[in-house]
Amino acid sequence: MPVITNIDDLHAIYKRRVPKMFYDYCESGSWTEQTFRDNESDFAEIRLRQRVAVDMEGRSTRSTMIGREVAMPVALAPVGLTGMQHADGEILAAKAAEKFGVPFTLSTMSICSIEDVAARTKAPFWFQLYVMKDEEFVDNLIGRAKAAGCDALVLTLDLQILGQRHKDLKNGLSAPPKLTPATIANLLTKVGWGLEMSKTTRRTFGNIVGHAKGVTDTSSLSSWTAEQFDPRLDWSKIARIKEKWGGKLILKGILDAEDAKMALQVGADAIIVSNHGGRQLDGALSSIRMLPAIMEAVGSEIEVHMDGGIRSGQDVLKALALGARGTYIGRAFIYGLGARGQQGVEEALEVIRKELDTTMALCGEKHVHDLGPHNLLVPKGFAGDWDRVERNA
Repeated sequence: MPVITNIDDLHAIYKRRVPKMFYDYCESGSWTEQTFRDNESDFAEIRLRQRVAVDMEGRSTRSTMIGREVAMPVALAPVGLTGMQHADGEILAAKAAEKFGVPFTLSTMSICSIEDVAARTKAPFWFQLYVMKDEEFVDNLIGRAKAAGCDALVLTLDLQILGQRHKDLKNGLSAPPKLTPATIANLLTKVGWGLEMSKTTRRTFGNIVGHAKGVTDTSSLSSWTAEQFDPRLDWSKIARIKEKWGGKLILKGILDAEDAKMALQVGADAIIVSNHGGRQLDGALSSIRMLPAIMEAVGSEIEVHMDGGIRSGQDVLKALALGARGTYIGRAFIYGLGARGQQGVEEALEVIRKELDTTMALCGEKHVHDLGPHNLLVPKGFAGDWDRVERNA
């Protein structure tokens, strides 16, 4: 067993172990993948300010996210098809998050259902909701999340229309995978993955099959999902969902200051600055570039979280220093899950915690709440030189 020192170590094992279809699903963006790449590379433009001769005893990464105590301000992001990266993947990731003391967010498009995860964990988890045209199905999902004890609803706003992801189309992405000659050839090289999948019955979208009208098996699922994402989602529908839910609401997919202000008006408890991991609007700015402008617009009035491109504890620190109260990891925990199951997710979290703690100390800070712009060296115009061009009337 190789020694894991960073997220790249887990990524290397993950790539060898998981079928190409699901690896590509994780490691892809829409169209040219410019935003997908920028999410990660833009962090490298921000440098850290080293400080010395500061008492570093008693350091803490502990914080809160929407009032919930966390071991560090990092949550596991909602990732569809997690149970295809490793058998029972959502359950294992939720267990790892519970053990570590950070929130886990279950995707609507998960393989393990809401009830599966609730039955096998004790800590409340968050549920991410996609708005579908079938309002009864959406209301039932909300009711199921309430019954499972979920303590926050994460409403995704940036998937009304699916961005085209070339790799998924070329691979014929499906759950379970369709057995084409190319797929079979690849699966024959992933024996460990196949053996684990053979031991579980969870191989399709557990929140949908048997719950949505007319979706009783995988043959009817693909046509249903292709038609169901609701392009009419607007702020009035968001307000209706907030009322129906009645609990803490986090709005995911905010990438513009004006939309952040609208989130305030509907009474969200937090927003996530996010571009869906670069999987929707290719050419949009990275989440970390947009974070300062959104903090300036609403940061004193609502809790601001951020996701997209985080691969290290240093990335977490940079987001926190720019004002985010919480961060999310998606691909980073998927690498660990695909590589080593629950242990791999725990290892990914520990890598990030250790990097965050060490970097915080070398920047002269003892607590994550003390981080701020004074800890960073940011290029001039890091966000400001991308201002919109205003068209004269």
